[in-house]
Amino acid sequence: MTSVPRFALYGTDSGPGWAGMVNFENIPERSGYYNWEIAPHVHEGLLQVLYIVKGSPGGETLIDGRKWALVPPCLIVIPSGAVHGHHFRNDIDGPVVTAAQRPLESLLAAISPELLVHVRTPKVIPVDPASPFAQAMLPIFSSIERESRLMETGMLAAGMSLLAALFVQVARISKLAAAQAGDPLSRKAAQIEQFRQLVNAHFREQRGVDHYAREMGVTAGHLGRLCRDALGASPLDVINQRVVHEAQRELAYSSLTIKQVAAALGFDDEAYFGRFFKKQTGQRPTEFRQMARSQLAQE
Repeated sequence: MTSVPRFALYGTDSGPGWAGMVNFENIPERSGYYNWEIAPHVHEGLLQVLYIVKGSPGGETLIDGRKWALVPPCLIVIPSGAVHGHHFRNDIDGPVVTAAQRPLESLLAAISPELLVHVRTPKVIPVDPASPFAQAMLPIFSSIERESRLMETGMLAAGMSLLAALFVQVARISKLAAAQAGDPLSRKAAQIEQFRQLVNAHFREQRGVDHYAREMGVTAGHLGRLCRDALGASPLDVINQRVVHEAQRELAYSSLTIKQVAAALGFDDEAYFGRFFKKQTGQRPTEFRQMARSQLAQE
C-alpha cells in the first residue's frame, strides 16, 4: 500500500504541528511549479485556507475522498490531517494561508468557540463577490501576508488574531452560501442577515420598520414574523438594540458630549435621546457613562 506523503507545505518536509507558523503565498507560486497538479498529501498539524479569486471553472479539489468542482470565486478550507490534492486550471489565482491549527483552536475556544467547526470541517464554499463578507476578506489576507513577512515580537499573536478574523468571515460566507443554495431555513437566515446589514448601514438615520421591509422587498408583517421566529424580538427591537449598542460604545469610549452622541445617532433633541436611552437600558446616558468608565478603570 502506498502511503500518503505527509508535508508541512507541499514539497517540503513535515514540521512539528505546534510550531506557531503562519505562511502566506499565492496559488501560482507553488502550484505552477508542479504544473497545477498537487498530488494527495497531508499537512501534519497545519490548517490551510485557499481563496480562489479568479480563474476559469473546471478545476477540482479532493479532500478526504470527496471531490469538489472549483468555480471561482470560492474558498477551500483544509484542516490538519485531511488528505487533499488539487487539479487547478493554469489561470487560477488567489491567496493561500497555512498555519498551525492547534494555537488557532486554543484562541477560538476562548473567544468564539462556535467558529471551531469551520476550522475543523473540510469544505469548498462558493463566494458571492458582492457580499460584504467577501469584500472584508482580501484586506485580512493582505494583513496576514504583511505579518508573515516579518520576524518580529508578537508575530504569533498577530497571525492567530488575523486568522480568527478570517474565520469569522468564513463562517458568514458559509451561512450565506447555504442560504443561496436554497435551504428554506437558510433563506430565512439570509433575510435576517440582510435586515441586520441594512440596520447597520442606516441605524443613524432613524428609519422605521416599513423602510427596511421595502428595502428587502417584503411586507412589514413578514419582517416582523421573521424576526420573532429567528430572534425572538420585533424588528423595532432589533433597530433599537443597534442604536443602543452604538450609544453605549460612544458613551463609554468617546469624549463626545451627550448632545453630540444624540446628534450622531440621528436624534434632534437631547432630551428625547435621554428618554429613549433610559427606556431601553433603565439608565440615563450620564448614569451609564459614569458606570461604564468606572468599570473600565478597574479592569
